[in-house]
Amino acid sequence: MVRVGLAMLQGARYEHAEAIKAASLQLGVEVEIIHLKMGKQVNAELDCLILPGGESTAMRKASQSESLLEAIYAWMSEHPTRPVLGTCAGAILLAQPDSTHEPFIRTGISRNAWGRQRDSFEAMLEVRLEVPVGKDVELSADERNQFNHQPLPVQPSGSESSAQQFHGVFIRAPRFEQSSIKCNPIVSLGEETVGVLDGARLALTFHPELTGDYRFHRWLLHRASNAD
Repeated sequence: MVRVGLAMLQGARYEHAEAIKAASLQLGVEVEIIHLKMGKQVNAELDCLILPGGESTAMRKASQSESLLEAIYAWMSEHPTRPVLGTCAGAILLAQPDSTHEPFIRTGISRNAWGRQRDSFEAMLEVRLEVPVGKDVELSADERNQFNHQPLPVQPSGSESSAQQFHGVFIRAPRFEQSSIKCNPIVSLGEETVGVLDGARLALTFHPELTGDYRFHRWLLHRASNAD
């Protein structure tokens, strides 16, 4: 059983949950997804974390009342070998934590650096990351929850790109400051790095959860299964 902590701050939280369910079926791994809303839910029993996209300033403010981000940063400091996946604003939170913690990924990052909402785009990316191959699965969208929210439809199973290519979705995306990257660049858009790996922290400036390619979620589960 892999216990996945999913920060319920903002952004495509439910889509990440769908992607984790699909990745678990592909790998044949049993998972429990913990929807993290309060700091007290972040504990040593979690095997990995997901920091979804959204608006990083709003996410910091939303977490204050229940000390969620504070607890997440403390957990990451206490468990450096347990994997964390941060996407879009989640990458910002990894690169620019609060004043009491050092950055969890060694790179600068700039918010909304690709432009406004209307400047959002999709592009094929090159991936250099070892990920276990998963079997094809069918995934249906979750039912509406108590807040009448239903996850966005993801691409159907079988749409996964080649081992080196990935269909990237950039929505008001941040950009890594290229000259400041001191960790492993693992995803690129042309000459620009858009995904980095620093130890067990994987930060992406795009949204893999909005596609049917679950390799980054498989990476998370595989790494969590083999972490100390």
